[in-house]
Amino acid sequence: MKLYQVDAFTSALFGGNPAAVVPLDCWLDDSLLQNIALENNLSETAFIVPDEQGYALRWFTPTVEVDLCGHATLAAAWVVFNALGFPGERVRFNSASGPLFVSREGSRLTLDFPARPGNPIVDLQPLEAALGVTIRTALQSRDTLVVLDNAEQVRHFQPDLQAIAQLDTFAVMITARGDDCDFVSRFFAPAKGVPEDPVTGSAHCTLVPFWAEQLGKSTLHARQLSARGGELFCALNGDRVSLSGEARCYLKGELLL
Repeated sequence: MKLYQVDAFTSALFGGNPAAVVPLDCWLDDSLLQNIALENNLSETAFIVPDEQGYALRWFTPTVEVDLCGHATLAAAWVVFNALGFPGERVRFNSASGPLFVSREGSRLTLDFPARPGNPIVDLQPLEAALGVTIRTALQSRDTLVVLDNAEQVRHFQPDLQAIAQLDTFAVMITARGDDCDFVSRFFAPAKGVPEDPVTGSAHCTLVPFWAEQLGKSTLHARQLSARGGELFCALNGDRVSLSGEARCYLKGELLL
C-alpha cells in the first residue's frame, strides 16, 4: 500500500498541517486502520477507497475515528489529483458527514463542507476555569468555540491540556478578530489524541458562520496561530462553507504489512 504525507493549508513545506493519506482498493479492518494512524502519529490519517461517485473517505487520529476533518481531506484531494491521475477538476468524497467536494484551480484547492453553526453556552464558568482566561462568548457545536478579546491573547495562550481534556466536548477552539486577517484561531483536542492541531478545516465549519455574522461579510481570510501556522480563504454559502488553501507533498512511501 502506498502512503503519502502532505502539508495542507500551506504554500511551502514544513508549514500548515501534515496529514497522511493511504489509498486503498477496499476497506481493511477498523483495528488495522486505527493502528496505521497510531503508527503515523499525525493528527489525522485519511483512508480513501474508490466508489461509483468518486471516493469513500475516512479519517483517524492516533486514538479515534472522527466524523469530519478538513486538512486531511485537502491532503487526500492533493493525492487524488496529483498522484492517482484523477482527470477532473472536482472530486467527490463520501464520508460520515455526507458528500464533501474538493475542486482545484491551479495550485489552490477548495473544500465544500457543511456549515456547523454553534449554539450559545450560558454557563461559562467551567470553560473559564479550564482555560484560565476571561471569555467574551462561547458556542457549542461538535467543538466548543471560545471568543477572546484579541489576536494576541490567542497567539500567547498557554493551554492546560489536562484540564481541556476533562471538558465535555470533542475539542476547544479559541478565536478572536485578526490583526492582518479577519479572524485567528487555535484548536485543542487532547482527549482525542491531538494536543494542538496546526490547522483545522473542520473547526472553520463553525468559525466561519460565527465570524460571517459578527463581521457582516461572507468572504473571510483566516489564520490559525499554531507553531507551524496556516492560512485559509473562507466563504459562507448558505448551509455550506468553502475553505481554500494550497498543499505540498512531503513524503511518498510504502506500508509493509
